[in-house]
Amino acid sequence: MGIAAAAVLLPNANASQSGSEDDRTAPRKMSAASAADLLQQLGKQLGDSYGGAYYDASKQQLVVNVVGDDNEVNGEVERAGAVARSVQNSFSTLKSATRELSSEAAVPGTAWAIDPRNNRILVTADRTVTGDRWNTVESAVESLGDGVARIQKSKGEFKPLLEGGDAIFGGGSRCSLGFNVTTQDGQPGFLTAGHCTAASDQWSEQQGGQPIGTAQESVFPGEGDFALVTYDDPNTDAPSAVDVGNGQLLEIRQAADGAVGQEVFRMGSTTGLNGGQVTGLNATVNYPEGTVSGLIQTNVCAEPGDSGGALFTRDGNAIGLTSGGSGDCTSGGETFFQPVTTALEAVGAQIG
Repeated sequence: MGIAAAAVLLPNANASQSGSEDDRTAPRKMSAASAADLLQQLGKQLGDSYGGAYYDASKQQLVVNVVGDDNEVNGEVERAGAVARSVQNSFSTLKSATRELSSEAAVPGTAWAIDPRNNRILVTADRTVTGDRWNTVESAVESLGDGVARIQKSKGEFKPLLEGGDAIFGGGSRCSLGFNVTTQDGQPGFLTAGHCTAASDQWSEQQGGQPIGTAQESVFPGEGDFALVTYDDPNTDAPSAVDVGNGQLLEIRQAADGAVGQEVFRMGSTTGLNGGQVTGLNATVNYPEGTVSGLIQTNVCAEPGDSGGALFTRDGNAIGLTSGGSGDCTSGGETFFQPVTTALEAVGAQIG
């Protein structure tokens, strides 16, 4: 079954860590996955001094923002092998500001995420946000104070990419399969976008074809955009791989959290394989259908029909599921993804 073997084979580029226990003040080279693991430990230790972090792909280093010039905190960051960078805003300040935006600026056609590279919140308004709606968002951004947030316009329109990995069809809609999974009771299934299964419970490999899977759990809008679909035939062969085109498969080894600055690739049934970088985490998007939080923001292009498709790394880490965005693969734009780790935890499944 072709759909069960769902994300050009990408060359392996695992970055090795360098440095030694005797020279822990020199920044270590590390992969984006290793940087994310290190940040999970380090961010909790820095308290109010923590101002966010991002992965410098060109140098293969983790950059950690530190509020002020606390030598003790800077030393702790450097001993861990990361780069300490002095900034104005703490992460808790920025998180508090995103809550204010959710209260004051939840206008359809807007999105925001913490931008650790610039140590502020990046607020994006699509082309539908004009007049009083624009004034509302602009006023909310200004009320946060100098240097906390910046607003920008998008040429496109934020919407779930429903229409049209492999194509799946249901209720007259086309989406993309994300990742094959195994449920808690050992059944084969796959993850896709929650707004896809809002259109139909049953999904097939062809338009109007015999259903092969049935949605079991779905979230959209709200705290995510994901769904679990189980294969109707419990004997379905559902390998842990993504179809990346030209008859090639990339083995998916595990689910992993994304990191700002990380190189990622997206596979969708409309536009195929495209790449880019993670630009924000814990993004909030105000779609016409409702607000979705906890998403990954990227500059990877996508178009209708790519919804639910796989976001992954070249070394086989499952990162996200395509939710929506603006623009297209000609002009570019912003695209948002449901973190795979969150979806797996919610539905009680695992990759493979």
